[in-house]
Amino acid sequence: MLHKLFFQILAFIIAIILGIFTIGAVLTASAPTAVGILTTDFPVESVQIPAANGPTVHGWMIYGKPGNGVVLLAHSMRSNRVEMLSRARFLKDQGFSVLLIDLQAHGETAGNHITFGLHESRNVEAAVTFLRKTFPTERIGALGTSLGAAAIVLAKQELRLNAVILESLHPTIEEAVENRLKLHFGDYGSLLLPLMLWQLSFHLDISMDELSPIFRINNLHSPLLFISGTDDMHTTQLETKRLFEAARTPKDLWIVPGAKHFNMHTYAGREYEQRVNAFLSKYLRKHDDEQ
Repeated sequence: MLHKLFFQILAFIIAIILGIFTIGAVLTASAPTAVGILTTDFPVESVQIPAANGPTVHGWMIYGKPGNGVVLLAHSMRSNRVEMLSRARFLKDQGFSVLLIDLQAHGETAGNHITFGLHESRNVEAAVTFLRKTFPTERIGALGTSLGAAAIVLAKQELRLNAVILESLHPTIEEAVENRLKLHFGDYGSLLLPLMLWQLSFHLDISMDELSPIFRINNLHSPLLFISGTDDMHTTQLETKRLFEAARTPKDLWIVPGAKHFNMHTYAGREYEQRVNAFLSKYLRKHDDEQ
């Protein structure tokens, strides 16, 4: 009886280990999509941005009014630039130029693995370089959601952005993974954290210490707006506040009542547009005497 129970427990443990290993492979696997064939209800120009140390970045360029600034939009994990279309539409209506990109291993930008912002940061760097060449007299901002926000913060080059908006950004990779494990396995999920982190490191050949935005947030010399939701179980309010406290000034924090870990623009609607437009206008628009 004990012999049989032992093998049943052993089989259960092996099944969990294999399941976690499979989850890691799925999480880091590429998510390609033929985005470029889609049509939008407003004009976009397809662009391909060469990168010195990464894949060619695919995206859409939208031209606004001169002097109003330009905004880079970076999407969340396992998504693509289509996710940011509603934001691009309202920003265009406010006169901003907008660049939407596919991060590596997403949409039409090549890549074998999703790296939780580390190598995706190279796409952001290439996009910012492209914008500086395309709009040499414009101020440049960036808005990233979750993975896109991490890619902005983890950039190794000094981006020198005039304004940055970070939505639903985790402070450390350990907390991001543990929160998701708890959502699937309850409190027992914490017990699986070391195994999950080990196998993510195995799949990506990356130290987990390189994937925590809170260790690099102080390197951003840009005005910051943090946006998060009160009901977000992927990135909690306390985690967002720790990130906020670690960042340089000037900085603002907006905790959206009732919001979870999803599209803040869809959820908060008009208030989102008002707050984002006010923040970006303050730092990106040029006054008449600057034109």
